[in-house]
Amino acid sequence: MATPLTSLLLSLPQQWQPVLLALLSILSLLLWRRSSSRKRLKLPPGPARVPLLGNLHQLGPMPHRTLRDLARVHGPVMQLQLGKAPTVVLSSAEAAWEALKAHDLDCCTRPVTAGTKRLTYDLKNVAFAPYGTYWREVRKLLTVELLSTRRVKAAWYARHEQVEKLMSTLSHAEAKPVALDEHILSLSDGIIGTVAFGNIYGSDKFSQNNSFQAALDDVMEMLSSSGSSAEDLLPGVVGRLVDRLTGFVARRERILTQLDAFFEMVIQHHLDPKRVLPQNGGDLIDVLIDLWKKPRDTFSFTKDHVKAVIFSTFVAGIDTSAATIMWAMSELVRKPRVLKKVQDHIRALVGGNKRVKPEDMPKLSYLRMVVKETLRLHPAAPLLLPRETMRDIKISGYDVPAKTRIYVNAWAIGRDLISWSNDPDEFNPDRFEVNDIDIKGEHPELMPFGGTADMPRHLHGHGHHRVYACQSALQF
Repeated sequence: MATPLTSLLLSLPQQWQPVLLALLSILSLLLWRRSSSRKRLKLPPGPARVPLLGNLHQLGPMPHRTLRDLARVHGPVMQLQLGKAPTVVLSSAEAAWEALKAHDLDCCTRPVTAGTKRLTYDLKNVAFAPYGTYWREVRKLLTVELLSTRRVKAAWYARHEQVEKLMSTLSHAEAKPVALDEHILSLSDGIIGTVAFGNIYGSDKFSQNNSFQAALDDVMEMLSSSGSSAEDLLPGVVGRLVDRLTGFVARRERILTQLDAFFEMVIQHHLDPKRVLPQNGGDLIDVLIDLWKKPRDTFSFTKDHVKAVIFSTFVAGIDTSAATIMWAMSELVRKPRVLKKVQDHIRALVGGNKRVKPEDMPKLSYLRMVVKETLRLHPAAPLLLPRETMRDIKISGYDVPAKTRIYVNAWAIGRDLISWSNDPDEFNPDRFEVNDIDIKGEHPELMPFGGTADMPRHLHGHGHHRVYACQSALQF
């Protein structure tokens, strides 16, 4: 009996039969080689999947906790299928170190998704840009221009002014419980806003543009609640349809339109020839505009680049800075012994009730331990920004094919018994007295900001975490 394939071949003109037969042979060979190759690979273990969703249904509202629990069953190198995206989750310091250090150049790019492209002005934000010439040049440029010692010191006035304002507010508060979260968010908002936008921030012109703060609140909620659009995870048409039916696309476009209009207003204000520069020099926008106006041989830095950098600085900086400060204060309140120790430490070095000055910062060793312990237990991003393998690699003996997304569970690593054998779930800054572990990306046990390739993104916020903790601890 003739098979359907045989019938198809016989029904074709005779001259086409050899061509189709050759194509079918090549296709069969390719499928066989792919299947054979997959069978030979030693892929990481992982939980069972369901069609279309893969393991998406298992993540829950707190993925870092769920993934930690799954890793306890399947191991610290675990494979998942998140919709259409093959994913490997690393939950141990050893595995994370191997991926971020030994294979840094093999998996240093970011996955390109519809959501990130739209949110970053077509991947013009260096945090999400694919690895290549543009990423290297812009990262170097921003490190030199934005994170220089001179510019970091110039930003101190903003921190000092905002902390003084907060301390005055708290000192004059009524004798009843105070909602610190609102005050801390306002503090982070004021510091980062002043550093980014200069004296315009907090002015009448700025205050009249209420749509900016509303849009900022919306985008933070969107990023924290959904993380990714359906299009980023589900097959093309299905994902796009889900995003449109749920209103995700319409909401995202509305938010971005409002933010873009505000960024345009700020840029035009800085381009005004009548504008008087502040005494301490230009702000972040001035630096970015200068980069935009300077001709470059390797790549062009456009107005959209200016907006993309400001967007990431403001959206990521406020929320993560405030979260770190609130966790630090919560832990200190829960641990009176630690609170008293850090208060005594600061007063002994600074003196009385004096405010902390820039030159005091290097001396505050115990306060640095408090910050490190806070970031160990409560990293600003429990799951580090995903990377994507650019070629086939091995991690802990397992094969990880190219185009696989890599997630590092910093929250799980910070509480791992192997790395932190002495009560890893307990807040105890004293543990750092006997080791020199730091948060600069050189110690796999504590990488709240990722490896060294990721480090420039954290430098804006880390300084005022310590400043605020100093001031607040002295006020209790």
